[in-house]
Amino acid sequence: MSQTSPVSESPLATYHRHLRAGQLAYQFSPSAGRAVFFPRLLCPYSGSDELEWRVSQGHGTVHATTVVYPREGSPYNVALIDLDEGFRMMSRVEGLPPLEVRIGQRVKVRVVEATGDEAPLPVFDLAGEAA
Repeated sequence: MSQTSPVSESPLATYHRHLRAGQLAYQFSPSAGRAVFFPRLLCPYSGSDELEWRVSQGHGTVHATTVVYPREGSPYNVALIDLDEGFRMMSRVEGLPPLEVRIGQRVKVRVVEATGDEAPLPVFDLAGEAA
């Protein structure tokens, strides 16, 4: 499942390339024995530059959530998601009202296609019962 990216491609570019293919990619540090996210050049745990790219199955659990009430537009949630592979990321849960997003809900990633110059965006939908 590991794959090496070209040296000339930045970690962020590799991450975005995977998103465009509908995949949530993350790095794994063999020296630390753990997942690394957000993409970077060096492992924050060991300092090693040996990071492997892996593709997440996209399943996770809501760790924390809040609702943002913008001056214009509808409220939306911002959530921290603990992915089953061992990393946490900030995103949002869609498909239900923002106030109904709860800690412990199981979610599954979905990639929202890019518009204009923007990168694709990983968001989450409910996937089942609370953990």
